[in-house]
Amino acid sequence: MRVKCCGITRAEDARFAEACGADAIGVVVCSPPSARSVSLEQAQEIFESVWPFTTTVAVTHTTSHADLEQILALRPDALQISHPFTFNEKPGPKVIRVIGRNEPLPSDGDALIVDESHGSGRAFDLNYARQIVMSSRVPVILAGGLDPGNVAAAIRQVHPYAVDVASGIESAPGIKDPRKIAAFITAARGV
Repeated sequence: MRVKCCGITRAEDARFAEACGADAIGVVVCSPPSARSVSLEQAQEIFESVWPFTTTVAVTHTTSHADLEQILALRPDALQISHPFTFNEKPGPKVIRVIGRNEPLPSDGDALIVDESHGSGRAFDLNYARQIVMSSRVPVILAGGLDPGNVAAAIRQVHPYAVDVASGIESAPGIKDPRKIAAFITAARGV
């Protein structure tokens, strides 16, 4: 099982998640202010702190094309977006589209994140997520309300390509807890 640790705000948290086996590190940029949102400069520092085989993901809720250009200048490996931006040509990084209930499956994108809460950490609907996994032509990532205690059961029920966690591995908003990171990755990989 692949694991993305998201909402990373400090390079040391990124490095620890990577050392525990995280496949991807997500950094929230150009989004409404929150404890998990960082500046473009901080995002660059976090991205540069991980090794070459760890995927860097720029996560944004922006609706601005100007913001999007600044994010792409960071050269992340993947771009996770909630807004239905259209691209005339491939933007460079892989595009991960975020969808929730009653939202149509996008016709473009390299993967989907099923997160009805759009990053707020509210629990997911396993039946809905399973339907998306069965109907999607691209890999599906499960997110929303995951933590070390429920991730294994969610994986068994939904069979996603990957899981994505932010608040479920924190000691405080935006601050990752090393014990929870290790426990989450161990639980996800143990399925």
